[in-house]
Amino acid sequence: MTFDLQFTDKEITPWGGLSLIKRMLDHLGFDAALAASALPQPGSNRGYRPEQLIMQFMLGVWCGANRFEHGEVTRHDHVLQRLYGFARMANFKAVIRLFRKFDQPTNDGVFGRLYAWLIAQLQLDVLTLDLDSTVMTRYGVQDGAAKGYNPAKPGRNAHHPLMAFVADTRMVANLWLRPGNSHTANNVSGFLAATLERLGPKRVGLRRADSGFSDDAFLRDLEHRKIPFLVATKLQQPLQRALVAQPGWWSLDEGIDLVSFDYQSPSWETPRKVVGIRQHITYRDHPKGKTLSLFADDPAYGHYRYGVIVTSLDLPAQEIWRTYRGRADCENRIKELKYDFAADSFCLKDFFATEACLNTVMLAYNLMSLFRQAALKASTTEATASHGKDIQHTLQTLRFKLFAKAGYITTEGRKNILKLAVGMRHRESFEGLWNQAKTFDLPVQFSPVFSP
Repeated sequence: MTFDLQFTDKEITPWGGLSLIKRMLDHLGFDAALAASALPQPGSNRGYRPEQLIMQFMLGVWCGANRFEHGEVTRHDHVLQRLYGFARMANFKAVIRLFRKFDQPTNDGVFGRLYAWLIAQLQLDVLTLDLDSTVMTRYGVQDGAAKGYNPAKPGRNAHHPLMAFVADTRMVANLWLRPGNSHTANNVSGFLAATLERLGPKRVGLRRADSGFSDDAFLRDLEHRKIPFLVATKLQQPLQRALVAQPGWWSLDEGIDLVSFDYQSPSWETPRKVVGIRQHITYRDHPKGKTLSLFADDPAYGHYRYGVIVTSLDLPAQEIWRTYRGRADCENRIKELKYDFAADSFCLKDFFATEACLNTVMLAYNLMSLFRQAALKASTTEATASHGKDIQHTLQTLRFKLFAKAGYITTEGRKNILKLAVGMRHRESFEGLWNQAKTFDLPVQFSPVFSP
């Protein structure tokens, strides 16, 4: 079969499904929140509104852009331009110029207001906050890019951002960009204070972190603030000896033993409760933890992988361990931010411009997470009932399953109508999402991961 080639002047978008996001943003009052965030203003009256530039950048991220120039895919989309109410679409260089206007006070002010606004949309009084950091490899010369811990690219310059996640809602609560040679716990107490300020009246019922945050100063800060915590700790030699000397190990399951005792590290001012976990390498397919370096060749202890959690909670050892294991989900959030939202791909020469760009990606991620858990709530509930588990589609899945719908805008009388190319059997469900994106209850209700 052969075809002749012809062209059409009809304005058609391949991303008609993003109209669902627009309806959700209108329902949330996002335009007003963005206008109230005190974004840097253009120096000319012919400049683009900063609210449009932020929105246009997020549209590019949702459509799969992983470079600033990839934003051109939405710039020439006249249907998206009309859907989102832009008079004219900006070049990607205008977005870069906006980010270059950000400095540290501007970042703290603008994104502090936006994070606080978004968290206020959540019906959740007690939060579980997970703390983590990640490495973002850099190529070229950028402010703050330095050689440090970089397992993927040893010796390569990188940034080392610090991140806080709300485990109950699968959202980011805060992000600080740091140089690549920063220690994991560098300025973590200041980061915690800034995060708590953004949470407003919501209370942190549990704080979880990995062993990079087990230093005494941070633990004392948590105790001073009366925030319950679960923090993994490093297997230093005194702790290894204490684990081996404990007589109270008991079996939770085949190949998994637990013990609970009070321990004072040489670097701690006071003793604290710790829970030890060991997994046998023979009976567990993928044992978690590390070998005790002092007893690696010992026939009794060398066959185990150990881990230790320091806590302020008065709970049984098995509950401590099971509750802490949920912290691993923030690793999935980081992977999604890098693979689906290209968080580590957008980088500028100026340090705080890069931080502003990263926080905008976090905002795009949070809005998409809210869309999945509010507008898609009905379909998620149905899938949970039929499959027995919670299904959370990644952005890549949503992009090609829901957003990539060809469409165009027409009029009937004075009414604008968006026509989408959706298969007959999917139209009813899509129309349900269309209605739900504008009618879901606010604030959005979530169930807490942990209730103290």
